[in-house]
Amino acid sequence: MNRRAPYDLVVVGAGIVGSAAALAAARDGLKVALVEAREPAHWQAGEPDLRVVAFAPDNAALLDELGVWTAVRKARAQPYRRMRVWDAAGGGELCFDADEIGRPALGHIIENTLLADRLWAACGREPGIHRHCPAKVEALAQDEHSAAVTLSDGSVLHGRLVLGADGAASGLRALAGLEAPLHDYGQRGLVAYVGTELPHEDTAWQRFLPTGPLAFLPFTDGRCSIVWTLPADEAQRLLEADEASFRRELTRAFDARLGEVVSVSARAAFPLRRQLASRYVAGRVALAGDAAHVVHPLAGQGVNLGLRDVAGLRDAWRKAQAAHADLGAPHRLARWERTRRSENTLAAYSFEAINRAFSNDAMLPTLLRGHALGLAGRLPPLTRLLWERAAGV
Repeated sequence: MNRRAPYDLVVVGAGIVGSAAALAAARDGLKVALVEAREPAHWQAGEPDLRVVAFAPDNAALLDELGVWTAVRKARAQPYRRMRVWDAAGGGELCFDADEIGRPALGHIIENTLLADRLWAACGREPGIHRHCPAKVEALAQDEHSAAVTLSDGSVLHGRLVLGADGAASGLRALAGLEAPLHDYGQRGLVAYVGTELPHEDTAWQRFLPTGPLAFLPFTDGRCSIVWTLPADEAQRLLEADEASFRRELTRAFDARLGEVVSVSARAAFPLRRQLASRYVAGRVALAGDAAHVVHPLAGQGVNLGLRDVAGLRDAWRKAQAAHADLGAPHRLARWERTRRSENTLAAYSFEAINRAFSNDAMLPTLLRGHALGLAGRLPPLTRLLWERAAGV
C-alpha cells in the first residue's frame, strides 16, 4: 500500500457517533472520508422517533463546539430539570434537582433520529469530509503506514486511521478480527409516547419493578417517552394488547404517579443485550460507539458513552497534531483504548448489576434496595457525585 494515505481518517458508519467523529476531525483540519451503507433517515417533526436518548451536558457541549447543538435544540430538545427514582417494593426515593446542583437542566431528552440527521447534514456541509453513500466496506487491508478499505463500488480508501462506528453488528470489527461476545438479557425495551392526566413537570421518572425498570421521560409536546424493560414474552404480550388494556397496565405499573395514562402512540420493542469488544484497536483500526460496546439502556447512556469515545479520540489526535506525529500509530491509540474500554466496561456491568438487583422479588434485595435509594437521596454530596458521573462533568 501507499505510504502516504490520502485521508487522515476514514470513518465507517454515519450514525450519531460516526458523524460526530468525522465532523470533529474535519474541524481540526483533518481530511476525512465518511462511509455509510444507507443514508440516515430524515427527522420529521410530525413523526417522533420512538427511540430517545437522555443527552448528557458534556455531549451537548461537544455538539456545541461542532456547531450542531443549536440546530438540535431549535428542532426539538426537552430539558429535564429533575429526576426521581424509586422502588415498587417501597423504601426511600432518590431525587436529583438541577437547582440544587447549580445547573439549568440535568440533561435533554432528544430523539435519536434528530441527532443523526443534524450531524449527517453538518457533515455534508463540511468541505473536509468526503461522504461515500450508499457504500459498504467489503475488504480491509493495512500495514504499518496506513489502512485501506475496499468499498462495494470497487473504490479503495486509504487512511492513517480507520474508525469503525458501524453499530452493534459492525462489519469492520469482523474484518479487523476484533471479537465482541454477545450476552442476551432475555429482556426487551418497550418504547412509546404516552399522554398522562398530570404534567410531567420536566422530570425524568423511573420506577424499579420486579420485571425491570420503567422510565417516563418528559417530551416537548407534554407527553412522556416511556422505556419499559420487560421479559421478552411479557413485552410481546403488551405489544399485542389493545390500547385500553395497555394504558391500564401501564398506569398500574407506574403507580399512577402522573395520574391515568390517557393516550398512547404506536409501540415498539427492541432486544436488550450486552456486547463488549475485547479490544478497541487492531493496528490502524479503532472501534467506537455500539461497534465497541452495547450496554443496558437502564441509564440511557449508550449514545453518551459513544460520544465520549469521540471526545477521547479527538484528544488523542490533537496531541499527535501538536507533536507533528502519526495520529494513527497504534501506540498513540493505546491510552485512549485503555481509558475508554475501562470506563465503558465499568458502565456496562454497573448498569447490569443495578438492573439485576432491582429486577427481582427476592426478600433480601427487596428489603435493602429501597433503603439504599433513600439513603443516597439523603446525602447531597453522594447525589451530586452520582449525577456528575452520569453527566460527564
